[in-house]
Amino acid sequence: MTLEKIRQLVAEMTLEEKASMCSGADFWHTEPVERLGIPASMVSDGPHGLRKQDDKADHLGVNESIKAVCFPAGCGTAASFNRELLTEMGEVLGNECQAEGVSVILGPAVNIKRSPLCGRNFEYYSEDPVLASQTAGALVKGIQSKNVGTSIKHFLGNNQETRRMSVSAEMDERTLREIYLAAFEGAVREQKPWTVMCSYNKINGVYAAENRKYLTDVLRDEWGFDGYVMSDWGAVNDRVADLKAGLELEMPSSGGSNDRLIVEAVKEGTLEESVLDRAVERILNIVFRYAENRDTEAVFDRDKDHETARKVAEETIVLLKNDGILPLQEGKKIAFIGKYAKEPRYQGGGSSHINSHKVTSAMDAAAGNPSVSYAQGFRDEEDRIDGALLAEAVECAKQAEAAVIFAGLPDAFESEGFDRKHMRMPECQNELIRQVAAVQPNVVVVLHNGSPVEMPWIDSVKGVVEAYLGGQAVGGAEYDILFGKVNPSAKLPETFPVKLEDNPSYLNFPGEGNTVEYKEGIFVGYRYYDKKRMEVLFPFGHGLSYTEYTYSNLKLSTGCMKDTDSLTVSVDVTNSGKMAGKEIVQLYVGDKESSVIRPVKELKDFAKVELEPGETKTVTFVLSKRAFAYYNVQIKDWHVESGTFEIMIGKSSRDIVLTQTVTVESTVRLPMVYTTDSIMEDIFKNPEAKAMVMEAMAGSVNFAPEEAGEGSGAEAISVEMQEAMMRYMPLRGAVGFGSVETGITMEDVKALVEKLNALEGA
Repeated sequence: MTLEKIRQLVAEMTLEEKASMCSGADFWHTEPVERLGIPASMVSDGPHGLRKQDDKADHLGVNESIKAVCFPAGCGTAASFNRELLTEMGEVLGNECQAEGVSVILGPAVNIKRSPLCGRNFEYYSEDPVLASQTAGALVKGIQSKNVGTSIKHFLGNNQETRRMSVSAEMDERTLREIYLAAFEGAVREQKPWTVMCSYNKINGVYAAENRKYLTDVLRDEWGFDGYVMSDWGAVNDRVADLKAGLELEMPSSGGSNDRLIVEAVKEGTLEESVLDRAVERILNIVFRYAENRDTEAVFDRDKDHETARKVAEETIVLLKNDGILPLQEGKKIAFIGKYAKEPRYQGGGSSHINSHKVTSAMDAAAGNPSVSYAQGFRDEEDRIDGALLAEAVECAKQAEAAVIFAGLPDAFESEGFDRKHMRMPECQNELIRQVAAVQPNVVVVLHNGSPVEMPWIDSVKGVVEAYLGGQAVGGAEYDILFGKVNPSAKLPETFPVKLEDNPSYLNFPGEGNTVEYKEGIFVGYRYYDKKRMEVLFPFGHGLSYTEYTYSNLKLSTGCMKDTDSLTVSVDVTNSGKMAGKEIVQLYVGDKESSVIRPVKELKDFAKVELEPGETKTVTFVLSKRAFAYYNVQIKDWHVESGTFEIMIGKSSRDIVLTQTVTVESTVRLPMVYTTDSIMEDIFKNPEAKAMVMEAMAGSVNFAPEEAGEGSGAEAISVEMQEAMMRYMPLRGAVGFGSVETGITMEDVKALVEKLNALEGA
């Protein structure tokens, strides 16, 4: 429907009808207006599966939803580093929505993994905004290609569950721009999600739902978002203020109470009716975009989609450690130990919980392999060692040639609604691993978790496989990777620290009362660990393969460029091993001469390339200004400083294999505003300003004592001290250091400041 026709519809609506459109009709539907032919539109939780509830709806999954297909959660799909795979997964989800009459699926969730403790990390993608935004964008592209909307969430600063409906995320503008907004920005600009879901929390004291700066000034005016903003369920604080700020749709229904507040505000003149009209236009645009593109032939083929889920899971499983034990040989006696071998933990708890139509475990996948034995090993209802189960597992391991322990975090350890208290696995599982490793030298641990865990047993096992929360087909993917039918190709989308205390947010998570300060600033994840040169358990971007890859022939399109130019980077990747596989090429950029505090390196692009043994392919990247820029709060824009930048190609953030440098010339000169407090070091950066100051102060300033005799104190003033005092002296300091006869006055300094600012055009 054209905008003109939508506006005609709005003009025919009563004030009360327009107000009702800005609130849900119930838990999952928008409000219809039957007399005008406006249909209700259904939204449903996601984003790694369809959680459609028809009756007795609730947000947290207490009541049963339809049988559906659970794909790997965000923690896993980000590990694939595969945009095309995520787009394919999105196409399947979009088709499922069409088949079930769902207009918008609530996801993807792109909030940054600031701390390993965030209870909702399993839904989120990464500690890195480029990876998070690109992964989200790929999923959005796939879903919306089926004329089904997405609701990218939770905008903004929702990085913990503790006090999530009241806490204020306090962070500076540069941190917001470079990390937390950036996770949304690329996906919004490039893929145009139909809707955005705002978060519960405050950002710097203002609730997200009524934060005009981010809902309108940034999201719409800067990024070009043209859909509607909906609230997280129950996130509305002040309905009229929210509407003014740019929150169009309140979910779920307020039972009419907030609709009446909108009507009263319009009648009393405290809310312009044009603001309400615009909100209704935005909602109707999406309602009709779906309604007019309904695919009534779409079929939800759950078994077929299960196989797609398995394909996705194969690329989300990360091989963290392999001391020659993997892949396993099918003819050898292998013990599968741990409850998750039969009943895998494959998804997180809360609003994204899928009612899976079937689940494939590793034991299901091993049904045709008589050499695989099984022992439960532990229970996960509570963290308690079951002596009988432990003894059975140890005996099972003794009888085998290798043991695979399926462990991880139970639902009680990580879920929506609460944050983790520590980074440890249940002690009953750690003890199981220790005791099995004591009797069996060939041990592999397969982990099921949504966020990093400490591994006190890491040196006692030969292999570690991070399966994340791999969806309902995870067992088949695990089996194929363990036995070499599939070559692992995923890499970590987050750093695994050695211990929780190493994490940069440790001292400030989850905050005090209703305030959490992001004091680590831009130094989230690997940005912090690399800057500190800190040992980590496994670095960002790490992941092993059953083959080897070599890199060569790194080329830059130029060695010198302006910040308005683009830089083309190419590198050859060769599969130098004996098995076909997929390698993730990571491109990092580091500013070698920055005057502002910046990370050592930042991920700026990545590519996944499939290679047969002996095959070489050239991977090409194109970097624009943003790849070299930081957010300058003075000019409120992205800025590149002139200087040398290092282009790094890596297998991980800690395994950089090729580097070259490029000189970038800035085309933007930052304005300098001088005051009497301006110090000499800053002034002298401008040669003209330096000359002006030196001329004005010639012969009038003397740092050394008048007499330099023995015991006068002159020996205490070194050349280095004198130079430092000069560098850091403010202009006004020239008054105090001048002699009575030749010194300059404060009036002279003020006049000099005027001349300096005139020089800058300030």
